[in-house]
Amino acid sequence: MTESTRRKVRTLWVMAALLAAVGVVVGISGIGSSDVQSADVSRPTGDPADRLRGLAADLSEDASYRPPTSAERKQAIAGLTGLIDGQLPRATQDLMPLGFTVSDGTDPVTNRRYTLVVNEPDSDRAWGVYLIDTSAPLSLVVEVPHPNFDLGTERIGVDLFRQVPGSVLLMSGTHRRAEDGAGDVAHRNDSLFHALAVELGSRDIPQVQLHGFHDKTLEGTDIVISPGAGEPNPLVRETADNLANAGLAVCRAWSKDCGKLEGTRNQQGRNAAENGTVFLHVEINRTVRDDNAMSSRLVRAIADAMKK
Repeated sequence: MTESTRRKVRTLWVMAALLAAVGVVVGISGIGSSDVQSADVSRPTGDPADRLRGLAADLSEDASYRPPTSAERKQAIAGLTGLIDGQLPRATQDLMPLGFTVSDGTDPVTNRRYTLVVNEPDSDRAWGVYLIDTSAPLSLVVEVPHPNFDLGTERIGVDLFRQVPGSVLLMSGTHRRAEDGAGDVAHRNDSLFHALAVELGSRDIPQVQLHGFHDKTLEGTDIVISPGAGEPNPLVRETADNLANAGLAVCRAWSKDCGKLEGTRNQQGRNAAENGTVFLHVEINRTVRDDNAMSSRLVRAIADAMKK
């Protein structure tokens, strides 16, 4: 074989190797069907606050929604807890067939790594948005059950998520009024939102659930804090004291009538009460939600209690 022929053979081998590599990449990135979303876990998603705000703004009470079946809930919980426990490849295999997209990035505010799980768009499989701080062990569950209804709670949720390393944020993927109230995850126990809250609560992780009310509903009150259907433990009491010390007018549901804002029918709170785990139902008036300085004081007060 002449030197010219050997050079041609080497060139052909290099070209073949390159084509094979391209084929592998295309094969990975092309995973998909009507039931499978591509999950590019290496693509940064940018600012998670912007992403959640956009997702919340797109929710409509006219959108279709159906609760997941028990089998779908079980599979999704396996995937989500797998992500929380650091089992990324296996977790995405559970989540992708359910229509979820999984991506990760670095939070530009905290410089901590996170993973974001987003439900299938424009589908009745509107089963939630889940933001996981992967930089620290699981420490807090932040819950936003009524995005685009309790306005601003998704922003406050992200702010609290950022204050406590190791937090997981659960945001409903559907409007509260969707399908005649089937989308109201705070008052139903058939949602993936509820199933994950129950699972993480069983690990004895505190839950803080954020709601909003009109100022006129309970005039003179900024915040209503309640343990839901349970009794106030020291962490709930300390959080209430922190909020009052931050200059916010607090109604403590265990010592005063706070109207219909006490969350006693909240399904996540009822489960926590049955199992003796920490649950804080936090109602925030419109003034606080619209005022960045006041909502920042709210977030710091809660976070300071949770970080002890």
